[in-house]
Amino acid sequence: MTRYYQAYLAVAVLGAAALGMFGAMLGAGRLLRPTRPQDDKYVTYEAGSDPVGGWGQSNVRYYVYALLFVMFDVEAVFIFPWAVNLESLGTFALVEMTIFIVILALALVYAWRKGVLRWA
Repeated sequence: MTRYYQAYLAVAVLGAAALGMFGAMLGAGRLLRPTRPQDDKYVTYEAGSDPVGGWGQSNVRYYVYALLFVMFDVEAVFIFPWAVNLESLGTFALVEMTIFIVILALALVYAWRKGVLRWA
């Protein structure tokens, strides 16, 4: 066996060991945990409100918070690489990122003024 294939063999052995460990942990958990089935455990639960039969109305503010989180969290995907390469990108990138951050700040101010961020 060549040294090239020995490196792959080491990776395969490590992967097999990880899968075996994963299976052993799941099996040990299944053997050791108590099993007491109760009907209350299988009831749908969402955000502290009691479930209603059939169609249940969810409060829309949960979705608005999720959308705002995604919108302002995605900015980190753009800002971190920019900050790492700031010196090599030059002045144009600095101006572009400043415009981007100003637009995000305006969006945050707009959401704040509309009362979307207030938990009532």
